[in-house]
Amino acid sequence: MNYRTQIISSLSTIGQPAWDGLLALQANANPFLSYAFLDALHETGCASIKSGWQPQFITLWEERDPHEEQVLVAAIPLYAKTHSYGEYVFDWAWADAYQRHGLEYYPKLLSSIPFTPVTGARLLARDEVSRAALLKALCAIQVNSKMSSTHVLYPPAEQAMQLKEAGFMLRSGVQFHWINPGYASFDEFLETLERKKRKNIRAERRKVAEQGILFRQVRGADATEADWRFFNRCYAQTYAAHHSTPYLNLAFFHRIGAEMPQHILLIIAERNGVPIASSLVIHDGATLYGRYWGAIEDVPCLHFETAYYQPLEFCIANRIGCFEGGAQGEHKMARGFLPQKTWSAHWLAHPDFSDAVERFLERETGGIESYMDELNERNPFRANNT
Repeated sequence: MNYRTQIISSLSTIGQPAWDGLLALQANANPFLSYAFLDALHETGCASIKSGWQPQFITLWEERDPHEEQVLVAAIPLYAKTHSYGEYVFDWAWADAYQRHGLEYYPKLLSSIPFTPVTGARLLARDEVSRAALLKALCAIQVNSKMSSTHVLYPPAEQAMQLKEAGFMLRSGVQFHWINPGYASFDEFLETLERKKRKNIRAERRKVAEQGILFRQVRGADATEADWRFFNRCYAQTYAAHHSTPYLNLAFFHRIGAEMPQHILLIIAERNGVPIASSLVIHDGATLYGRYWGAIEDVPCLHFETAYYQPLEFCIANRIGCFEGGAQGEHKMARGFLPQKTWSAHWLAHPDFSDAVERFLERETGGIESYMDELNERNPFRANNT
């Protein structure tokens, strides 16, 4: 099969029907890979050349008669990065080592969904033949470019292994996911936990209720301008509290609210009809993804209720099988989340640094395995529920 390779800097070059049509064929698709989400990031300036995320998507097109429409058969979301912010797989030490030796680490190539530590397809392809051709194209481009390295973040395990076979080094990490076997109610879920964990959750929820706080679960299609403005205020407040700058902006939230409302849920906490906190989650039929939260008042346990317990109730009511809690956070285990391994793949052009990183990853991998064993020993569920 003959393919034409094209590097594109704007998704409009592909078009939504072609991109989402290819996405629909993937086993590991999610809303963050959709045209609507990626295009919103690009067009609102959140992930753009100015913000240090230059789109350089590699696409493969099936060669056809010049008079026939070309068919997209494979693609990889790829960026030229001038920093390492917004990635959640940390390589700051590698960049620092390059700098100390008088070498440039940036720009680098990064395949990821900006600001989104969610596992999903990275080598999007119609079939395994075109996937192999896409991976071959990626390897050729990285060798011929002047980039220091290529990093593929949060690929599914099978794609991570394909990248390893192509010469990438694998790195593992840990997230915490809640699994719903079909609970009929939140109380039924609580009954599966150890007594102390169950008691603590009920105490946390009671503290919030005693403050007279009520919650609205607002579907994307029903979110008003006021809802989005308040959520954005909460989101910005979270970053301000950590002396950091938000990655996203109100224009982005408006855009996804308009373009992909079926995947969006805003949870708004109110006291006496006045909003005081909010969280945003993204969902599809199978999985709910915790994303952002913030509050304009400091209320004990409000974070747990707004960002965890309300989304859990939504999962149970809508028979959603998994709640991915986002990056890091051992505290999630006490609330029924269990550790899950994640993957990233890395290729460095400089042979000496590649060897050094490979030795580092060997040591780190052993630590991750021990960490996973330790976490599993702290399983929060009762013995007859594990």
